Amino acid sequence: MANQRILVVDDEKNIRLTVTQALQALGVEVRSAGNGQEALQKLEESEFSLILLDLKMPGMDGFEVLRRVVEMRPDIRVIIISAYGTVEKVVEAMKLGAVDFIQKPFTPQELREIVAEVLDRNKVEAAQVADYESHLKLIKRCMNDRHFEAAMAHAKQAVGTDPTRPEAFNLMGVLFEIAGNTVEAMKNYRVAIDLDPTYEPAWQNLNRPKKPSKGWQEINLG
Repeated sequence: MANQRILVVDDEKNIRLTVTQALQALGVEVRSAGNGQEALQKLEESEFSLILLDLKMPGMDGFEVLRRVVEMRPDIRVIIISAYGTVEKVVEAMKLGAVDFIQKPFTPQELREIVAEVLDRNKVEAAQVADYESHLKLIKRCMNDRHFEAAMAHAKQAVGTDPTRPEAFNLMGVLFEIAGNTVEAMKNYRVAIDLDPTYEPAWQNLNRPKKPSKGWQEINLG
């Protein structure tokens, strides 16, 4: 599990220390945040594979942090740290996108087991999307969910998997166009056409009159 980085978000210092010490045996890097705002700041500064998130915190609570994480980085898994008797809140968090939960008080072994299981799950899913076609499907799914940053990440991974195919470059062009960067959008459409002069979606996007007010759904995703 080397190179895995975990963020622990809890307003209780003792919980943060306990979790950090418990996970050291897994060989992962653990960082912590004492509130929601600090957690989001760390999320912008570094990459994380997993977040352990307390729901009840002063100021920005765990639900708002979870919503922001799902919007910013839907690829990051979130495990909820819940207090006794908060089953309804845990269910709500799972509906928002959390993948699992652990209830206080928990033992170090229980924590290590659930974290290891989720990280292993990440590896399996990553292996499943390693091929080009799967990346294309994930790009479109993320776009439909309006997770454009995650879509761009998958587009770049697709290009890295096979830089000789036009589809991912066309989708990168679409994403740049959504972001308002027409210059980069046109560059990527042209790259797609250079790779395959018969690839019609890129031709259509390159020559289509730009009318942002009509929405990105009119752009040809291929």
